[in-house]
Amino acid sequence: MSVRKKSQDRAQDDKRVLWHLRKIPLLSSVSPAKLQELIAQVDLREIPRRQVIYLPGDPGEQVYFINGGRVKTSKVTRDGKELTLAYRGAGQIFGELAVIDGSPREEMAEAMKNAIITELPVEVFRELLLADAKLCFQFMSEVGKRRKQLETKIEHLVFKDVQAKLAALLLELAEEYGQETEDGVQIGLKITHQEMANLIGSTRETISLTLAQFKKKKLLNMNGRTVVLLDQEGLRAVT
Repeated sequence: MSVRKKSQDRAQDDKRVLWHLRKIPLLSSVSPAKLQELIAQVDLREIPRRQVIYLPGDPGEQVYFINGGRVKTSKVTRDGKELTLAYRGAGQIFGELAVIDGSPREEMAEAMKNAIITELPVEVFRELLLADAKLCFQFMSEVGKRRKQLETKIEHLVFKDVQAKLAALLLELAEEYGQETEDGVQIGLKITHQEMANLIGSTRETISLTLAQFKKKKLLNMNGRTVVLLDQEGLRAVT
């Protein structure tokens, strides 16, 4: 390959990386000149579905931004039981706690759909935070929001029964992914019964039974992995 060809390819790669950096909401306050500097420090990766991005015990040396696809973070016990912590989608950050304490990973991150992610070294991101008060505030606001969500999740796991936990989950998914239809609010996220179970600390069989009960009460309807909420107020009453 000629030097000119290599140079052209490199220019195209740089443009692609810059385009993806500009699409990350959290980096919206970073100046164009600084984004240009970041090109040489980030790694843009394409992650196939079901590929693990990191495991518990891995070094917390990178922070990640999702440019496309969906990533799941979860805790897995030695006997294989899984508790899903969260799903993250396009534009969102994950692996963010490494920025605060730099400790090894405590959770697993896995691509649930083919994903494109931007990896940024933790030290580089810390420098950005120190130099940009608006970015630092936005980052800490996101961390605080996620802590509240986790506290709510723990409260549900400890104090609520399966029906209440599942109803709360469906309402949460509808708020984040809901699409208005003639029948009700369709959750624009295809999710399996096992994934629902992992999100609320239950089993697939129990989720299937509870969804059938909700359907019988005309609280929702299901078409394969697509859920349509027919009566949100009815679901709120269950919680």
